[in-house]
Amino acid sequence: MPVLLFLIDTSASMNQRTHLGTTYLDIAKGAVETFMKLRGRDPASRGDRYMLVNFEDAPFGIKAGWKESHATFMTELRNLQATGLTTFGQSLRTAFDLLNLNRLVTGIDNYGQGRNPFFLEPAIIIAITDGNKLTGSSGVQDELHLPLTTPLPGSELTKEPFRWDQRLFALVLRIPGNASVEPEPLGGVPPDESPITPMCEVTGGRSYSVFSQRMLNQCLESLVQKIQSGVVINFEKTGPDPPPLEDAPAEALKSGPQPWHCCHKLIYVRPNPKTGVPIGHWPIPEAFWPDQNSPTLPPRSAHPHIRFSCVDAEPMVIDKVPFDKYELEPSPLTQYILERKSPHTCWQ
Repeated sequence: MPVLLFLIDTSASMNQRTHLGTTYLDIAKGAVETFMKLRGRDPASRGDRYMLVNFEDAPFGIKAGWKESHATFMTELRNLQATGLTTFGQSLRTAFDLLNLNRLVTGIDNYGQGRNPFFLEPAIIIAITDGNKLTGSSGVQDELHLPLTTPLPGSELTKEPFRWDQRLFALVLRIPGNASVEPEPLGGVPPDESPITPMCEVTGGRSYSVFSQRMLNQCLESLVQKIQSGVVINFEKTGPDPPPLEDAPAEALKSGPQPWHCCHKLIYVRPNPKTGVPIGHWPIPEAFWPDQNSPTLPPRSAHPHIRFSCVDAEPMVIDKVPFDKYELEPSPLTQYILERKSPHTCWQ
């Protein structure tokens, strides 16, 4: 049951008009409705939960949370007004805190006992903003800073404000006030150069720099595909690279750090077709040894680190011992492994 949280920029600059005659805020509201229509085509969307947060101070910025109905979400969306400052960091912190409200109660994070990929509450935050300078009560900021303090108990157990099943995507509206005579660039939508982008990438998401209504629709189609049940993990190579294959092309012999050496990617955690709930057996261990004398748990990073060595080994499947199987999303690492075409060996 994924949570889809929309974080809408309601700073005064969202009142600027585009060459289409609409304001950025109108475009943002329309984008949310289009997204919902696209998502509605998938039968799995029946379990979706929609939330809405804007740039007002908490708790007023939470327009639709855990208790509000779909009808409330729609009413609040249509009633949004653009006034105030671009307090992106503060509002993003509110959004993460809202998503994490019940996690300590449900025990989903299993602190101190390893992390279970099959205990998850997949959430996607879609931020829609105009990419203007970040402004707050203390002036203009060049970097996106999230407040470190939070009223949530248990938040000190994770170093970051987000969790491994929460990803941030940003639609940064750059639609000009005058119609452009230049033809639109074809291909994918580029990431934006605003301070929001690093924050998106840290969570396993990305930003989109949107220059036209067509590009916006393309992004919304892409975002609907991103609603996947899964968790983000850091994969890191340890030890030497594997020996090159005999018929490997010259560029495969590059030395130095390669994109596949370090990947920050989603593993899909598929629900059981009968129950709709994912099942699994083994947690990913904690990054520390248990210590009976320690009064507190060391804080963990949101994404676990899994190191792999490129030594070909026999896959070991022991009779009557259950094992878990996860699929890694397309990435430089999956591409590299598939190009080696050795399906009968594994890397530990």
